[in-house]
Amino acid sequence: MALVAGIPLALAAAGVMAYQSGGSQKASAATAAPAWATATADGFASVNALGQNGTYGGRDGKTVTVKTLADLEKYATAADPYVIVVAATIDMDPVGKEIKVQSNKTIVGSGTAGQIVGGGFFLGEGVHNVIIRNLTIRDAYQGVWNDKVHDYDGIQMDGAHHVWIDHNDIRHMADGLIDSRKDTTYLTVSWNRLSTENKAFGIGWTDNVTADITIHHNWIRETEQRNPSTDNVAHAHLYNNYLEDDAGTDITSSYGNYARGKTNMLLENSYFQGMNNPVIRDTTATLVQRGNVFSGTSGRNESGGTGTAWDPKSYYGYTLDKTADVPALLKSGAGPRSTIGTASATTAATTATTLTVAKDGSGKYATVQAAVDAVPAGNTSRVVISVKPGTYRETVKVPADKPHVTIQGSGSSRKDTVIVYNNAAGTKKPDGSGTYGTPGSATVSVQSDDSQLRNLTVTNDFDEAAHQDISNQAVALLTSADKIFLDGVIVNGDQDTLEMETAAADKLGRVYIANSYITGNVDFVFGRATAVVDRSVITLKKRWDGTSAGYVTAPSTPAGRKGILINRSTVNGDVSTASFYLGRNWHPGGSTTVDPQTTVRDSTLSAAIKSTPWSDMGGFSWKDDRFAEYANSGAGAGSSSTDRPQLTTTQAADQEVADWLGDWTPTAQ
Repeated sequence: MALVAGIPLALAAAGVMAYQSGGSQKASAATAAPAWATATADGFASVNALGQNGTYGGRDGKTVTVKTLADLEKYATAADPYVIVVAATIDMDPVGKEIKVQSNKTIVGSGTAGQIVGGGFFLGEGVHNVIIRNLTIRDAYQGVWNDKVHDYDGIQMDGAHHVWIDHNDIRHMADGLIDSRKDTTYLTVSWNRLSTENKAFGIGWTDNVTADITIHHNWIRETEQRNPSTDNVAHAHLYNNYLEDDAGTDITSSYGNYARGKTNMLLENSYFQGMNNPVIRDTTATLVQRGNVFSGTSGRNESGGTGTAWDPKSYYGYTLDKTADVPALLKSGAGPRSTIGTASATTAATTATTLTVAKDGSGKYATVQAAVDAVPAGNTSRVVISVKPGTYRETVKVPADKPHVTIQGSGSSRKDTVIVYNNAAGTKKPDGSGTYGTPGSATVSVQSDDSQLRNLTVTNDFDEAAHQDISNQAVALLTSADKIFLDGVIVNGDQDTLEMETAAADKLGRVYIANSYITGNVDFVFGRATAVVDRSVITLKKRWDGTSAGYVTAPSTPAGRKGILINRSTVNGDVSTASFYLGRNWHPGGSTTVDPQTTVRDSTLSAAIKSTPWSDMGGFSWKDDRFAEYANSGAGAGSSSTDRPQLTTTQAADQEVADWLGDWTPTAQ
């Protein structure tokens, strides 16, 4: 598996870090720069042309480490060359922001820690000699699948040249994952994971036929179109890519590799699994196929044309992997590597203990709960439970005496790893000791401080229609601790999907949810915790009998505490117009000491939201509690009235995410 042409990945990571933790230091002659900091591109990005000799990024400049948006933008937009190491999760503000990268830059993730959330990068006319590597770029999605409004790409290039995009995980953006436009040329895109998107990789937006592009060793899955769509490219070399349409997902491919316009494409040793119309071309395009494998594909599979045959080896050297090896090779090798962007290959291993769960026996544990049980009580450092793709039908409880636990799906999509069970409040316990009750019905229960769920799905699939004879509250995820971070997850259910509590009534319990999906119909975001739902999609579901009626939130906030904040999110779903409330006030047991709070701000509300979006509960008037909106948009938004309170600008300034989280800054670990 080649990282740099002829250099195996393990060897490429063997250097010593040239930067110091607190500042920016250029590598000295006495200290060899790590191989990843001096790596140069292969493919067309390696070709000397347009006054640029290959692509080496910021190799000749200083190496800096960034953990904030301000620092990333400062160095990426600077005139000087830089190797920019991204060592944290950086949230784009506003969502959709694309940093305008200037020439002579390497932007590289530090191991798997470098993540860009809610935006990406833009390379404009004439920008050249740029490397973007080893990053996760994700979650600018705005709730509309074929989004014609939000042009939020992972990486967009307009007239750039000599660019290398390598070993990234780019997924779930609002428009496309990668766009190469307006004669961008001498581009190599390699070893990336591209997934969970309508449009994967678009190339073109020009009538000129001048671009030269290499696309190799990319795993493209759960994408509908532009896989890639290659329009008017003089030389398009695609090899050893893996295109996968998984029949078990909601996303169906419309086509695979597409040679458009006057493109001259050579397609070699690629593997197409389950794709519809795996290879297509316009009649004006030339497409030569060699050594490809098609498994379970259907529809058009084309080649031909009248263009002049060409040999990539007249431009650069390359070696083909065997086609049969491609799926396994890319499943293990595409995307961010722990050995890139770090001081040594062992850095990531020293920061946390990792326990691996796999249904197929390839991990140490076969169930998630078994891995949780293996975490020592009173542990003082991070334990990552890495769960391989699969459906795990079990309940999971992380007890209070096991803090600092991360349960993380290891697949390329949050849909790959699913923890699911079907208990409800009225379900009888197998030991005959009664029913589970609402909290006890949870599929996953997190009771320990400083714990995280990442890149997976938690579902309660209790069948309400079949069990109308029992209490049908059915919790998918329960949290009852402080500093809980849910990042890139799906939480699925019907009534009471996501319950967020505290360890005790007098305890603080903060929950931060980002870049996630929450689905349900009745009171499905509820509890007394101080909770933020940020940059996420809240999906409204019909009831078990097909009717549309429900409530998003049901806070039971203690007086003097913050309740539920929905911020920069989207609320939508396939339900009737004006059928859902944003929330109602829950006073558990008729308590008069609680002061429920929900604020919904800077969010997009669909027409499903009622014009009077708040409701009473249990004989208590919502107007006596704390319910408000600020700067929402969409068909379900409305103006200020006695039935629809809106915060003033001054009030809104005191209801920001930081006001909810206080001294805690959630960081993916």
